[in-house]
Amino acid sequence: MDSNFLWAIGGFLIVLTPIVIVHELGHFWAAKLSKVRVEEFGFGLPPRAVKLFERNGTIYSLNWIPVGGFVRPAGEDDPSVPGGLSAASKRVRLFVLAAGAGMNFIAALFLFWLALVLGAPAIQIDAVNPGSPAEVAGLQPGDIVLEVDGRLVMTSGTLVNTVYERAGTAVDLLVLRDGERLTLPVTPRAAGEYDPATEGPLGIGLAEGPRIGRNPIEAATGSVEFMWEYVSLYARLPAMLINGEITAREARPVSIVGISQIAGEAAESSADGRTLYPLLTMAAFISVALGLTNLLPIPALDGGRILFVLIEAVRGRRIEPEREGMVHVIGMLVLLGLMAVLIVQDIINPIIPF
Repeated sequence: MDSNFLWAIGGFLIVLTPIVIVHELGHFWAAKLSKVRVEEFGFGLPPRAVKLFERNGTIYSLNWIPVGGFVRPAGEDDPSVPGGLSAASKRVRLFVLAAGAGMNFIAALFLFWLALVLGAPAIQIDAVNPGSPAEVAGLQPGDIVLEVDGRLVMTSGTLVNTVYERAGTAVDLLVLRDGERLTLPVTPRAAGEYDPATEGPLGIGLAEGPRIGRNPIEAATGSVEFMWEYVSLYARLPAMLINGEITAREARPVSIVGISQIAGEAAESSADGRTLYPLLTMAAFISVALGLTNLLPIPALDGGRILFVLIEAVRGRRIEPEREGMVHVIGMLVLLGLMAVLIVQDIINPIIPF
């Protein structure tokens, strides 16, 4: 059996399934805190394989389809059910509906933080071109770039993007050299002042350096910055696609199969490099993506249900439950159809060839 296929299965089990369960736990805990009755919390998707136990009126079950889990609150679409979700106040409904994505964001912050505490791959300068701004500033091969203008440099993209944004303006680089931290001001060249075919604005070459574990406080700051980079990237994707900065293939939506392939590749990289950094950061990225996707105002998703609550708040009265329920049913059917198409696409044209 192809190793990529096995890694994809592993990525599904150790990354995707826990992230989905974390999402459902967010809904579950929010419902319990808000005194909304929960009928069932399931591991996997129905049909039910076995009822594990029942506690405080909630059935905990194991289901046959091994994809994450689910929460079934009482009266999700029926406001006549006492103690149910639909009968709760608008504030409670918004809290419960948004809590799944909220837990994904919290989980992502923790995963980013843990990755940084355990050790991030350092970005090291391996070449300095003669006469370049880097040479003028005193940068040397072997310097490890820690910060650029106060931003932690966790990927080469952070350094490159900041340098291009600040072209023609002085920026401060915090570098580590022989155990000593140095702050060096450098002014990146603007477009037209260098040949982009041979060098960049600074005139340096970059490589992955030795791993550096940051202290917990710095890691906390870094995790917030890391997450913000991913959230802003997610928001910029449509514009990047229109402007030709990325290809349609790079921006294509993926199914559970594609996500499992990506998670599997990260797991393989972690195993090969004997570091959890690739696995933890990819898991955090997937968690952020899941949270943001669920907040989209699409029927059947959490964001679609949140939209109906907001419309109710503006109108001053609830949309008829039957109509709202029908919209969500149609939305679910469309999403299932789209999911089927994406699964076929990811099998025929996989993200990572098997």
